[in-house]
Amino acid sequence: MTPELVRTVRQGPIARITLNRPEARNAVNLELCHALQAAFDSFQGDGETAVIILDAAGPVFCAGADMRERKGKDEAWVLARRQASFRAYATIEACPIPVVCAVQGAVVGSGGEISMACDFIVASDAATFLFPEPQWGTVGATQRLQRRIGVARAKELLFTGRKMDAQEAYAAGLVSRLVAVDDLEAEVEAIAEKVASAPRVAMRLTKQAVDQGSRTDLTSGIEIEMAAIRQLLTQTDWQAGVAKFSSEVGNAG
Repeated sequence: MTPELVRTVRQGPIARITLNRPEARNAVNLELCHALQAAFDSFQGDGETAVIILDAAGPVFCAGADMRERKGKDEAWVLARRQASFRAYATIEACPIPVVCAVQGAVVGSGGEISMACDFIVASDAATFLFPEPQWGTVGATQRLQRRIGVARAKELLFTGRKMDAQEAYAAGLVSRLVAVDDLEAEVEAIAEKVASAPRVAMRLTKQAVDQGSRTDLTSGIEIEMAAIRQLLTQTDWQAGVAKFSSEVGNAG
């Protein structure tokens, strides 16, 4: 049997989606694009899952696009293949459930797009990031990367094809949390459990408000937050949250 290119495991409120092509260093081919999109599509309408961990099997998170599949293909195929990858990344980004990316090793090209489509990245201190598309004679990572680390930094990495280590990626804001290699799994699990312990509707509305607000001005962003608050007040037991907060603050004091 052909192994699953993307493996999905649900354990209570925490789900895990794993790039599962370690024999190819999790290089992204057309089939993996379709499988990744299908994996995230399966969570549409899911009211039980509180958080998704996106990780990868083997020592390499993702070696980028599988260039071998392009041999003998024409321009139309290449364009269709790129569109398939963009749909997969967009599906991750549009997921209403918080998505935490766990990066354990090398991240190249398309692997960077996958990780940046998640809400934030937790990386081991052995992780590296490389965006070599122009060096390979193609174009890629020009949009999400600049939005994560700024225009000038993105240009420097893309133009030179320089490898960025985990410490620099953390300092640049590409990585949100940096941990020792041996602690990565435990740290990601702890983060997932913390997210899962929060009221689900509040967490999803927070993600929605941040995402929508990042694409507009502050005044419009405040209106987005107010709309989320109004929705929260009508759909949830918000008073229970107030009581919990008051209790925790009291205990802390």
